Amino acid sequence: MMIPLPRAAVQRLTIKYLPFSDAASDDLPLSQLLRLSLFQISVGMASVMLLGTLNRVMIVELSVPAMIVALMIAIPVLVAPFRALLGFRSDNHRSAIGWKRIPYLWFGTLYQFGGLAIMPMALLVLSGDRALDVDWAGYVGAGLAFLLTGLGMHMTQTAGLALAADRATDETRPKVVALLYVAFLVGMALASLIVGWLLRDFSALRLVQVVQGTAVVTMLLNVTALWKQERVRPMKREEREAPRPLFREAWADYMSGGDAGRLLVVVFMGTMAFNMQDVLLEPYGGEILGLSVSSTTLLTAMWSVGALIGFGFAGKWLANGMDPHRMAARGLLVGLVAFTCVIFADPLGSIPVFFAGASLIGLGFGLFSVATLTAAMTMPTGTAAGRGLALGAWGAAQATAAGLSIFIGGTVRDLVNHAAGTGVLGEALATPATGYSVVYHTEIYLIFFTLIALGPLVRTRAIETREPVKLQLADFPT
Repeated sequence: MMIPLPRAAVQRLTIKYLPFSDAASDDLPLSQLLRLSLFQISVGMASVMLLGTLNRVMIVELSVPAMIVALMIAIPVLVAPFRALLGFRSDNHRSAIGWKRIPYLWFGTLYQFGGLAIMPMALLVLSGDRALDVDWAGYVGAGLAFLLTGLGMHMTQTAGLALAADRATDETRPKVVALLYVAFLVGMALASLIVGWLLRDFSALRLVQVVQGTAVVTMLLNVTALWKQERVRPMKREEREAPRPLFREAWADYMSGGDAGRLLVVVFMGTMAFNMQDVLLEPYGGEILGLSVSSTTLLTAMWSVGALIGFGFAGKWLANGMDPHRMAARGLLVGLVAFTCVIFADPLGSIPVFFAGASLIGLGFGLFSVATLTAAMTMPTGTAAGRGLALGAWGAAQATAAGLSIFIGGTVRDLVNHAAGTGVLGEALATPATGYSVVYHTEIYLIFFTLIALGPLVRTRAIETREPVKLQLADFPT
């Protein structure tokens, strides 16, 4: 005979063993929260396609110059600074039925679907597979596809996170958005495994099927996620015509806080140091180490695992009162070890060392991102500047640096390999690995420069005098 457990005991067991079950609330039940998190799965899928699989396919299988690939991949990243504007517009969106977030979720889904739908055809035209001799058609088509996909990703994610934050309570909001961010990383990991398996026998037709299938899945996931997630609140005409607030005074107050400018420099330089390899890591594994498409796609999963471990360490250290600037330095030091592993993977001929380097890149960048985010959250600002503006500036600096570093990394690799191939650099450096090595060494130099810029921000007061900082991902821009 089974002895029934008390209801309170069952609830305690559920909260203990079911991840994020305590993130639910009366206004946002767990079933609706899990359904809402599906938009993060679609964004993670698109991120894998843009920053993982497609850059390797374009460079290795389609023989597109790395400079062009870097430019294409940098387009959606450079759109990211407009996330602050998108979030502000959704905060103040005026409609007769009162929706604020759903319109941005819907149009972001359409942009994301449209970009992925036309992307494989544009890439094939860009690689030279076309009936008419129109060189510019491939560049225009690929640029438009990457622009639409990137804009849709940023719009969907910004509005979705804001909607989740609106529906959550003050107590559950950090857990809700933490769940959504974990869903994003899980989506990246799952997509990298599935896409890698589907592209194990690469062909142009299979590429079209996989990318356009991703577009269809994106539409299904996002429509399911946004269905009946925002209540209808009719607005009066006076409310819709009321003037919107401005940012000019708030920005001036934020920059007068003291260390805001130096922190943005640190974020910019550190992000460049970690992201210059984004367009080159998988091609490096394919061209230099001889890995297959499915094997190199696993690098995104390794990076995601490293980033999740970094978030775990960051939460523990911040709860113990560690200075976030010191934690940022630890992330940079991990980055030094990571890029050293990637560089030595070629002369050692070691695939495990290469994958370890990819994991450490995610770990170091995760620590650095959370640390600088926490510093931005706790930095003193003026009377008009709020935490949202500080985080918007942090996200703009990070996204702009990521886009520029991706383009610079691909360009440097092409220029150095061209010089090495023509014998300008000498016989010893006349190998395809030279261009990649120069980029990875440049990232190490940038890490040292970032440490120099970070130094004045690290306070000499005892760490134990600091109050513990609770890591809250509710306002994490990306």
